[in-house]
Amino acid sequence: MFFEQIFEEKLAQYAYVIGCQRNGEAIVLDPMRDIARYEEIAAKNNLKIVAAADTHIHADYLSGLREFAEKGVKVYASDEGDADWKYEWLIDSGYNYQLLKDGDQFSIGNIQFKAIHTPGHTPEHMIFQVTDGAATDEPMGIISGDFVFVGDVGRPDLLETAAGQVGVMDESARVLYKSLDKFKAMPEYMKVWPGHGAGSACGKALGAIPDSTVGYEQRFNGSIRAAITEQDFVDFILEGQPEPPLYFARMKRDNKLGPKVLGTIPSPERMGVTEIIGQGRISDAVIIDTRKDRIAFMNGHIHGSLYAPFNKTFNTIAGSYVSDEQDIYLIIEEADVDEAVLDLIRIGLDNIKGFATPEDLRKFGENGGELFSTPIINFEELEKKDANEDIQVLDVRKKTEYDEGHYPGALNIAHTRLLDRVEEVNLDKPVLVHCKSGARAAAASSLLEKQGADVYYVNDLVDPWLKKKNFLSEVK
Repeated sequence: MFFEQIFEEKLAQYAYVIGCQRNGEAIVLDPMRDIARYEEIAAKNNLKIVAAADTHIHADYLSGLREFAEKGVKVYASDEGDADWKYEWLIDSGYNYQLLKDGDQFSIGNIQFKAIHTPGHTPEHMIFQVTDGAATDEPMGIISGDFVFVGDVGRPDLLETAAGQVGVMDESARVLYKSLDKFKAMPEYMKVWPGHGAGSACGKALGAIPDSTVGYEQRFNGSIRAAITEQDFVDFILEGQPEPPLYFARMKRDNKLGPKVLGTIPSPERMGVTEIIGQGRISDAVIIDTRKDRIAFMNGHIHGSLYAPFNKTFNTIAGSYVSDEQDIYLIIEEADVDEAVLDLIRIGLDNIKGFATPEDLRKFGENGGELFSTPIINFEELEKKDANEDIQVLDVRKKTEYDEGHYPGALNIAHTRLLDRVEEVNLDKPVLVHCKSGARAAAASSLLEKQGADVYYVNDLVDPWLKKKNFLSEVK
């Protein structure tokens, strides 16, 4: 049996290529939209991808299932859950597909897969039990999707907090508690191959180790260990879940109704800064500045551009601040363009039209081009301004961080939810934006400037200052 786990760092996502080396066939489980990466792995190992499957309707990226279906590959998807959570784009389509119920089985060569319905994270969620039929008739492990991770389980609140279904998180947590009985009944030796690792917003305590075993997770997984009673589990699993990025709702919608067929990967052209500025003033286009040096951005950037540094946060910020209908222009190093395009199309931002480099921007400014600067302050200066001016302090940390201690009177909106709640910010006053270290506040400051706010960016560490002012009893 061939087995390869593929990790996407920025989204902390795992996909799997599993193949039968006897007949040369392979399946991809939980693929992302840019499917060429999986085809290359298969071809390199003398395999042909004949099937693809999803564990559930994903919230954090666009599935590659439709891209495979367009190429004639057979796709497998859940037919469990209620009527609101079906793969609507597959039903009665002309694609080669099979909708799976709990207990259904299929094979790729000698390898058998059994679908097991494990609702809670989502109503339709299922895992795939994997058996290498060439060696044994006993299962070796599970592709666990967002059911059980290394160190955690899939959060049950996303239908409410991300998809907007009010009042369902408590019941979803109780359903997940019951689903865990199936996991606890599995042999301890079985491998657990999860859908995400550390850094994913699909849980609150995911481990960085790429796989585990059923027995290890039964003993040491914090969420499973908390399940002494149903209510213990519900209280534990719902407490402290981070605010989901704004784009999660769009991913749920598109993966249910059908992602747009991508076909070829976008290829943005290099453009002059003046031309990009012109495009940014028309057609609701957006300029994303990806420089990693946030101080350089604050000291000189195109007015109205959004700041999304090209690091692990790039997808999350871009997805939370840009709509799928907007044309996108990038300020980015030329060597990073291809990777950035993949990052964006994985979350459904396909309209990437052009780019200029940071060096182009620097020369533009040196030659008299107008660049905008944002005032940078620290917390001592924030206090002075609060004492002498009518201002709005905006804390863009997670609510769990805010609840541990915060500046009196500060408004709390997580930076990944700001676009949806910007009307809560009083834009008639100067807005002083801070987070824990300045990283999240930099992105939020750029979004507020685009909305017309008079922004002061707080580039300072909040915990030492809160402790000094006795606003924080214990820094965690």
